[in-house]
Amino acid sequence: MTPTTLDEIDIALLTALSESPRAGDLELSRQVKVARATVQSRLRRLTEAGVIADWTPTLDVASAGFEVQAYVTLEIAQGALDEVVRDLTAIPQVLEAYGTTGNFDVLCRVATRSHPELQETLIQIDRSVPVARSTSVMVLSVLIPPRTLPLLATGTASTPPRAPAYRIARAAH
Repeated sequence: MTPTTLDEIDIALLTALSESPRAGDLELSRQVKVARATVQSRLRRLTEAGVIADWTPTLDVASAGFEVQAYVTLEIAQGALDEVVRDLTAIPQVLEAYGTTGNFDVLCRVATRSHPELQETLIQIDRSVPVARSTSVMVLSVLIPPRTLPLLATGTASTPPRAPAYRIARAAH
């Protein structure tokens, strides 16, 4: 998939949508100060490009009673990623998992209602045959909640391009 270049209107629209996810096209057009047809075409383009990944509500598992959260790293047997994914998918407490580089192969985020449930979840993860070793770290508090708009705003089409490093170095001479 080709990355989509976002402009100021896209960022304003995504910001308005993030702040008022239930707003309709007309309300979004008022907030962003563009025509309703512009909102509709931009939302369609952003959805087709995958920038807007879904239209589901953001769920807070801690508010739903799953306050004990941890990140778990896994070292797995070589070539066993598909099997580990299958095993992790079968554990509802595993909220997300990523293949990684570095000292471990998989990074998971898990949530449970209690520490005993967390311990049982960790034991379930370790029962996956390809898992050679796991390490977990507890989440004590959320310092920065998941966010995307600050990052997306850095790549807007109106952001002036940075001068290549060699030009900066030459100008200093």
